[in-house]
Amino acid sequence: MDENGRSIEDVLAAIDQRRQPEPDVHGARLFGLVYPSGDDTLEDLARAVSERYLFGNALNPFRFPSVAEMEREVVANVGELVHLPEGGGGSMTSGGTESILMSMLVNRERARQRGVERPSILAPFSAHPAYAKAAHLLGMDVVVVPLDADHRADVAAARDLIDDRTGVVVASAFSYPYGVMDPVTELAALAAERGIACHVDGCIGGFVLPFLEMLGRPVPPWDFRVPGVTEISADIHKYGYTPKGASVILHRDPDWQALQWFLYDAWPSGIYGSPGIAGARPSAPIAIAWAVQAHLGIAGYRAIAETLLGAVDAFRAGVDAIVGLAFVGDPVGPVMAIEATDPALDIFAIADDVDAHGWFLNRNTQPLSIHVMLSPAHAPLVDQLVADLAAAVDRNRAAGPSDAATHGEVRYS
Repeated sequence: MDENGRSIEDVLAAIDQRRQPEPDVHGARLFGLVYPSGDDTLEDLARAVSERYLFGNALNPFRFPSVAEMEREVVANVGELVHLPEGGGGSMTSGGTESILMSMLVNRERARQRGVERPSILAPFSAHPAYAKAAHLLGMDVVVVPLDADHRADVAAARDLIDDRTGVVVASAFSYPYGVMDPVTELAALAAERGIACHVDGCIGGFVLPFLEMLGRPVPPWDFRVPGVTEISADIHKYGYTPKGASVILHRDPDWQALQWFLYDAWPSGIYGSPGIAGARPSAPIAIAWAVQAHLGIAGYRAIAETLLGAVDAFRAGVDAIVGLAFVGDPVGPVMAIEATDPALDIFAIADDVDAHGWFLNRNTQPLSIHVMLSPAHAPLVDQLVADLAAAVDRNRAAGPSDAATHGEVRYS
């Protein structure tokens, strides 16, 4: 730290210089990490609300009742989207990882109530690493369910793996690696047979699948309408189109939500309570989530979803026309993985080639594939992306595989 500090102009110039090598978050050439809606008015709204709540603290609902009220309304809005039954509830968190962590905490406590000190999480191989992180932090174990030929959780294998230590069964709707739907109905039934939880990871799909259904697209059952689904996580800062720091964890039963809370009064300043990992919480993500939902409404989200679907349809048609490439499994929405079906092609070298033309593609390692998460802002650029991908395939086929390709490179959402 400088002894006398630096001018504001100097500080901002230094920040701008440091940002130069990074992708433009508004350039629609980045996949995952950010989810641009393509609607400038939403970003203007987010900035205006952020300015009003930038220094707020959501820890104390008595001092900041407006934030607490907005959080309740955001949770209720998300609950309505996923058909949360009356009496159910939840809270906002900082993101999908915290939502999953709080869900796993609840299920650890429920398992301990029935005498299982170190319960296990039964999760598909394609489940988000947050489940492994939760197990690490909470003294649980992960039992991995293999995938079937369609890259979905194998129900028969899950049935063989479930036992008395299982605290929760996990299903993804849809999965991060492939964008495919796990068989939620069957997995939830397995959980219900044992009287344990079924947590549906809708962190990516939670703000996509309801609107796909509204637009008449086929969506397999996945939300609280499925018997046995007890919890759903959904990220607002993905396809809910708010800045980072906003997710929701929902519980079908209110007594489960109570297990999420940490309450403490054995100190000089009275009762302390928190429903998540953080004590002090930024107010801005809560307020922005409320503002975006209030501004868009169902109709606004549905219109954005229609734009997103147009981009997805155009991209899928373009990739289907490229000889030697195929999608991994059957992706239901904007998250897809593309593998090489021609053994002469090196899919990571192809991705490197496309990146050299100004894109920032992600990679999967099992199977080796290009990972794409489309956002509405990609719609005007889909034809260019497909053209660059096709040209890269042609060049790779002519040149042959290269050992210099960035095999194993993974970028997270």
